[in-house]
Amino acid sequence: MYALIVLGSGVSSLSGLYLVVRAFVLAELAASLHWQLDSFFRSKISSHFTLVSLILLVFIYGACGLAAWVAEKRNFSNVNFPLPRRSVFISLVIAVVTFAMSNLSFVSTNTPFSGRVGVEVFYIRTLVDLCGFAVLYAQQEQLRQNQANAELASIDARLDSEHREYLRSKENLDAMARISHDLKHQIAALRMQLDPELKSHDFEQLQALVQQYSSQQHTGNPVLDVVLSTKERICAQEGISLSVVADGSLLEGMSAMDVSTLFGNALDNAIEALEQVANKEERLARIALYASDQFALIRVENYFTTDLSWRSDGELKTTKQGEGLHGYGVKSIQHIAHKYGGEVSITTQDHWFNLCVLLPRVQGKLSQVHGE
Repeated sequence: MYALIVLGSGVSSLSGLYLVVRAFVLAELAASLHWQLDSFFRSKISSHFTLVSLILLVFIYGACGLAAWVAEKRNFSNVNFPLPRRSVFISLVIAVVTFAMSNLSFVSTNTPFSGRVGVEVFYIRTLVDLCGFAVLYAQQEQLRQNQANAELASIDARLDSEHREYLRSKENLDAMARISHDLKHQIAALRMQLDPELKSHDFEQLQALVQQYSSQQHTGNPVLDVVLSTKERICAQEGISLSVVADGSLLEGMSAMDVSTLFGNALDNAIEALEQVANKEERLARIALYASDQFALIRVENYFTTDLSWRSDGELKTTKQGEGLHGYGVKSIQHIAHKYGGEVSITTQDHWFNLCVLLPRVQGKLSQVHGE
């Protein structure tokens, strides 16, 4: 059964195991239901191979298969669905318990859970198999719902990130307009300045002001250039020292929205953490994008002073007040990484927060997996 599913559908070994568990319980239910109904309608002296018995067999198995297909088709519209190992293990335990309880009466009738009469044994077996299939169905519904919620949370986080980028772009445009308006007055004042020292000082201030809004990143990826340039200006305003070493060409194959969301959320989280650092000399952030074997490695590191707490499921709790969309930045990063077959790791050491994203590169470029 496992070989048929894996070779016939091309799913991963983990997904194949999950499908085998569900198929096995469904097969047990169909067999149990057929045996119970066949024993009820067929006389004790008639053969199992009568025409009526064979028709009943085809009808019951066909009805069970059709009912399962109607109930499950939306759950498995994409056979390469992501599955946590914990969920596969739980489904395996459910199947083992279901099989053991449904067939216990055939092993021994001298237990509190065994039937002692033929019809009773069939009834218990069918009922237990039905309950097992229902539990597995409910588990799959929950997995599908969790995946849908994660998708919605990621979309909300993207929209929120894009809205913030719009507001910051608007602020930059307003600042540029203000600077261009004031430049002619400042230049005129410099021309009239007679004191060489004051004139030099004013020139330095003007140069620093222009440099703040004219600095641009050139990583090889135009979308990444815009994101990093925007975040650099924000860091300059907040007194944050941002160090960037990035080869944007490694992001070939990743959509512009995913590049903007991934790096935007990562840097937003770093900036928000550094804004809470009182000592401006400790407001440090580093970002690196480089190749490691056949992978693109993204590292975003920042200093922090606040206490971090973790949820029971291993997720990092937000340090912001209220819920809202807070906390979905990391989830959105994880969603994008998984979308390209990658992984995300978060570590802390000596007041440094380290976010690492590892993305596999196939034939020199990133590619989406699971048909996303």
